[in-house]
Amino acid sequence: MNGSRNAKSPVIPATLRRLSVALALATLVVSCGEGPKQAGGPPPPAVTVAKPVKQTVVDYDEYVGRFIAVDSVEMRARVSGSLDGVHFKDGQMVKQGDLLFTIDRRPFQNALDQARANLVQTKSNLAYTESDLARGQQLVRDKTITEQTFEQRSQAARNAAAAVSGAEAAVRQAELDLEFTELKAPINGRIGDRRVSRGNLVTGGAGGNTTLLATIVSIDPIRFEFSFDEASYLRYERLANSGSDVASRNGGVPVALKLIDEPNFDHRGHMDFIDNVIDRSTGTIRGRAVFDNPNGIFTPGMFARARVPGSASYEAMLIPDVAIGSEQVRKFILVVDGEGVARPKYVTLGQLLGGLRVIKDGVGPEDRVIINGMARVRPGLKVTAQEQPPESGKPAAAAAPASPTKTD
Repeated sequence: MNGSRNAKSPVIPATLRRLSVALALATLVVSCGEGPKQAGGPPPPAVTVAKPVKQTVVDYDEYVGRFIAVDSVEMRARVSGSLDGVHFKDGQMVKQGDLLFTIDRRPFQNALDQARANLVQTKSNLAYTESDLARGQQLVRDKTITEQTFEQRSQAARNAAAAVSGAEAAVRQAELDLEFTELKAPINGRIGDRRVSRGNLVTGGAGGNTTLLATIVSIDPIRFEFSFDEASYLRYERLANSGSDVASRNGGVPVALKLIDEPNFDHRGHMDFIDNVIDRSTGTIRGRAVFDNPNGIFTPGMFARARVPGSASYEAMLIPDVAIGSEQVRKFILVVDGEGVARPKYVTLGQLLGGLRVIKDGVGPEDRVIINGMARVRPGLKVTAQEQPPESGKPAAAAAPASPTKTD
């Protein structure tokens, strides 16, 4: 019995040794799988900051309107007749006095010749009655003829003189009718297409059923007409009364304009008229500006967008528009304080000048505004701020461009 137990006792230490080796290997594997432990949290995010730019600016208002011609004329005949000739090409530029249409002259030439013949006859009758009256003056003094006979001769002379005057008026009218057979351009401008072809009868005169032959519109200069609301009108008038040079009825206020395919307000004109009544149905009042149009690119009826001064000049702070954040309806910026912490500031926005936004309220000249890295920052977080170099950023060398936009 004792010998048997002594033979099996060495098995237990071997098992323990194998278990110890397994535990040691497991500990080694676990220790090898652990990475290096970090000593602390993540570093503060890096951001770029810049101070606002102080600049003299003017608020602008933008309006959509249409071009209208300074002069527009409908060509209609003053006399009726057969259209004998058309002396222009559809759509060409014409000058004042250019011959455009001719009406058959022959009937009017005949009427003029007849009127002149009647004038000669009446003048001959006047000469006879005047000589008869002169003889009657001596005869009535000699009592050769009665006073009644002398009065009859006087009346005949007066009637003959009146007939001459009537015949002369008939000649002048016949000459006018003959002149009206030639229709000439009354203004400089562009003529439309002919509405009547040669050989057709046209109706002339001063009635409402006359025949429209063509239309001419002036091109240079051209007017731009737009409407603005009653509140803007009151603001303009008060600024004008205070001496500020804004959109007023006195005229001369500069207006910039761009067409629908242009990015900037590169065309320059000036105000020349504001209406004297406010439209009761729309609550707006009509304004008008004048622009030079030497190349004829502006066409009556064309849409465009105009920009007029909406305030007097004032000093404003400008920051890059990318630095503006939105919180529902409020706008804010993030500034870095003296302790390097991002703080929000709610601001009132003005117009956009090229990539710079006018800030009317909420920012100071010494504020360090975060302009790059806002997506990595939240209010109250400590940041690493880097000043923007003056030569690389817009705020240091920004100038008012030609295309400001209205406040968001």
